[in-house]
Amino acid sequence: MMQDTTTVRGLQYIVDESGERVAAVINLKEWGALWEDFFDVLVSESRKGEPTVAWETLKAEIKA
Repeated sequence: MMQDTTTVRGLQYIVDESGERVAAVINLKEWGALWEDFFDVLVSESRKGEPTVAWETLKAEIKA
């Protein structure tokens, strides 16, 4: 069982039957900007291996 009792304003933990933290609920009014940055990094990492399109090619496709 986790013994860390650190309290963070706007953050709640969900624990399992043995008291282990398994999830967190964050207050988006307080932490929304930080969450958005975190999410952007996750999306960026998940797309790392995808093919890219040159900016000039994309602009031409948009104009067409």
